[in-house]
Amino acid sequence: MMDNNKLDPAKGFTPAASQLHWRRWRRPLLWGALVSLLLVAQSLLVGLTLSYEAARAQEQVEQAVTEVAARAKQLGGRELQGLQSLLWESAQAPRWHADASELLRRARSLLRIEYRDASRHVVAAEDSPYAPPLFSQISREQMQLETELACVAALRQGAQLYSRSYFVPLAGGEGLEVVDLCMPRLRAGEVESFIVATIGLRQLLEDAVPAELARGHELSFVEGDGTRLARTGLTRGAGFYVAERLVDLPGLTLQLRGNSAAGQPQLIPNLATALVMGLSLALFAVVLLLARDVRRRAHAEAALAEALAFRQAMENSLITGLRARDMDGNITYVNPAFCTIVGFTPDELLAQPIPPYWPPEFVAEYQRRHAERRQRRDLAPEQRQGFETVFMRRNGERFPVLIFEAPLKNAQGEQTGWMSAVLDVSAQRRVEELSRQQQDRLQATARLATVGEMASLLSHELNQPLSAIASYATASLNLVTREANDPQTPAMVRQALTRIAEQAERAGRVIKSVHDFVRRRDQAREVIGIDQLFDAVLPLVRLQARKSGARIDVELPQPAPRVRCDRTMVEQVLLNLSRNAIQAMEPATPLAERVLTLRVTQASPRWVSIAVIDRGPGIAPGVAKQLFTPFFTTRSEGMGLGLSLCRTVIEQHGGAMDFESRSEAGPQGGTGTEFRFTLPSDSMAAEESR
Repeated sequence: MMDNNKLDPAKGFTPAASQLHWRRWRRPLLWGALVSLLLVAQSLLVGLTLSYEAARAQEQVEQAVTEVAARAKQLGGRELQGLQSLLWESAQAPRWHADASELLRRARSLLRIEYRDASRHVVAAEDSPYAPPLFSQISREQMQLETELACVAALRQGAQLYSRSYFVPLAGGEGLEVVDLCMPRLRAGEVESFIVATIGLRQLLEDAVPAELARGHELSFVEGDGTRLARTGLTRGAGFYVAERLVDLPGLTLQLRGNSAAGQPQLIPNLATALVMGLSLALFAVVLLLARDVRRRAHAEAALAEALAFRQAMENSLITGLRARDMDGNITYVNPAFCTIVGFTPDELLAQPIPPYWPPEFVAEYQRRHAERRQRRDLAPEQRQGFETVFMRRNGERFPVLIFEAPLKNAQGEQTGWMSAVLDVSAQRRVEELSRQQQDRLQATARLATVGEMASLLSHELNQPLSAIASYATASLNLVTREANDPQTPAMVRQALTRIAEQAERAGRVIKSVHDFVRRRDQAREVIGIDQLFDAVLPLVRLQARKSGARIDVELPQPAPRVRCDRTMVEQVLLNLSRNAIQAMEPATPLAERVLTLRVTQASPRWVSIAVIDRGPGIAPGVAKQLFTPFFTTRSEGMGLGLSLCRTVIEQHGGAMDFESRSEAGPQGGTGTEFRFTLPSDSMAAEESR
């Protein structure tokens, strides 16, 4: 007889030879696993140590930057307190210069203190004894743009504000990056003087950095693009550990960057100890693995039983239905969730040629779909398919379901059927339908709101041209009936009819402009002279003025500036403001003092300023807060859309609108209200076209 344990060259290894071959390679494989574990453990140990050292170094840099940022902010507050005492002293008193010099000696970061009058002209100044005079190379008048902006903002907010940083050149090609602190002095709401303190960023940084931090770190103020403004520190940073913080000062935010002199951390000093511990742990783990390998076979069956129980519990807890089918389409397994979805028990579902949850009207289609899927199973066996279909509950209710199917394979990798995950999406479909209905209602409401807004705007904007048409028509009738024999009557009637035609055309332009305004698109703009805008609205303004007994003064430079605007909407702005001004003077202003002033100034090469000034009683503070609020009005017949629309039109042109209510004690004297707005000039339009 032949020995079955011997090797057959034609058939390969026998079972006995295969077992012997496994035992021969078992020990080398375990030793190879041991070596691999040692290498992995050592690599992880070194990596974790380096990561810990890097994290600690980075934390030190962040702590240093945080401390310096807090000290810099504290120094800024301390200098602010010292400057407040100088704000209430007069620059003419010798004590002011002495106090300013003393403050400059105490605070090295203060390079210059200026006392300015209400017009922000320098009245007195003191320079720091620790630095050369700042403005020896370039005069102060040539380097105060940022100072002016800070003072204007501080005056507007009624608080002390810092300016943006700027560079001051010094002798020898050097220079300093500085900021200005502007402190206005207000009395009864009026500015009396300013204190402007120039602070060196490098000096501020040096005062804020302790000596121990300066030895191991480089601290600097940088801009958003990385440009360095000022730096301090005994060493240069290595660029490996970097941290940044923001230093918030009133009106100014500085970015502080800390750069540690330490480079990438080296290997840990106790590497040998760590390696020994790692080797010991790895050897102990390998011994445990060898001991457990003996008992693994005995525990395999128990583990398999536990795995099956766990899987069964997991499947029973799912809310997703699970269904397994063989290649013929017969159901071989369902979980409780699937039975709950369709309303049938497992006994009613298993081994049924036609599932009871198929609607009768779809049985033929489902059978055809299953046959096609069975024919295509060899094309993409690993692909998971998802589709939506309709099932039927026990009570006959049809409901949509979402099915995901994947091939079901045995241990040899052969497909034996399909495993399906079934989701009941009927509730989701109801929610989607409800959401769609709500969206339709919201769209209908939005359309109604747009129509209402357009109706309100048209009603308000067409009231004035239609009133003008009615006035000219009445005047024409009066001229025809009462002065028929006057030779000038035909010319006057022709002029009135011309005005009626102009106002009718104007009403058409208003409708188009308001329609475009409601649609929120760009307005049709043109380059036009201010005098042409005034010529278009002055006839209507004069009618209102004659009715109220007011005079009209037009202050227009020659030649008249040209602006780029939507002519119709800007004319409406001028007309609204002029009518409001005339109506404001009717109740309380004496007849002799009722003067409406229309003033045009070239505010800058890019902007033209237009002011409408009346001599009425002014605007109460409570009303001023709500003046531009839509639908807010102080007149019973008003709609509250005029000023709100005016500001919107000006802002659409890129300009700004504000007002000033003057009293007897005001800077201009007299009473009344001045509304100002700006429009882009012709030169600005030419620059934009280029």
